[in-house]
Amino acid sequence: METQEIYSEVNKRYTTAAKGADAKYGDSVAKAFGYSEQELATIPIEANLGLSCGNPLAIATIREGETVVDLGSGAGFDVFHAANKVGPSGKVIGVDTNKAMLDKARKLRADSGKMNTDFVESCITKIALESGIADCIISNCVVNLVPEGDKQLVFNEMFRMLRPGGRVAISDILAKKPLPEEIKKSMALYVGCIAGASQVADYELYLRQAGFKDILITDASADLNVYKTAPGDVATGGCCGTASTAGSDTLSPSQIEDLDYNEWTGSYKIYAVKA
Repeated sequence: METQEIYSEVNKRYTTAAKGADAKYGDSVAKAFGYSEQELATIPIEANLGLSCGNPLAIATIREGETVVDLGSGAGFDVFHAANKVGPSGKVIGVDTNKAMLDKARKLRADSGKMNTDFVESCITKIALESGIADCIISNCVVNLVPEGDKQLVFNEMFRMLRPGGRVAISDILAKKPLPEEIKKSMALYVGCIAGASQVADYELYLRQAGFKDILITDASADLNVYKTAPGDVATGGCCGTASTAGSDTLSPSQIEDLDYNEWTGSYKIYAVKA
């Protein structure tokens, strides 16, 4: 798959996702990955599109007054959660390249009055923010959507934006073992967060090469097949929803539907500190 084709298909998929998700589905996905009823009640319900693959805030140890940057912020789901933690003296900046998602997030910001948030249009391989501005960088099921050849750039940008001693707290889907070629070449599974999953050792290497220390990567043991409970068209549901893509695919829709996501991939918690 060509890099530009991947970016184009991912953008199409998230433009569709920005239209919204069934509230009960979004709720079930969020709870499956560790968000509490209380947390979900404190953010705009429309921000929850069922796109999580974990809860990075559970390991981020965000403090009042801090500056947090969320990479691939979507409709602001984790931005609004983090805003509650940093308080009025802190700030949370969402970074996304999808215009539909940014428009939705900015509207929810205005409607909710969470003015300690901001949203910036930028690709996460070259982020339009100054160096050394963040105490913590979070991300939720986003890095696996970046083509392998560009992933190191993302971690380099994380390191650049953090202050000394700053930390990253990421939830992402990683491969438990080498993926077969038919999965790796499936565009539907790529935009659905599966085919682009790095192995744990590769993810750790990206972090080390960027300059991070105290790296911790653990399997959260969550059930990724929760995404298959989307009502209506499963293709539009969840981080691992297999959105339709242009052209033919290496796997048929029925083969993708029968695939056990947990056999090949898992939801992982990733934590590291800027040296």
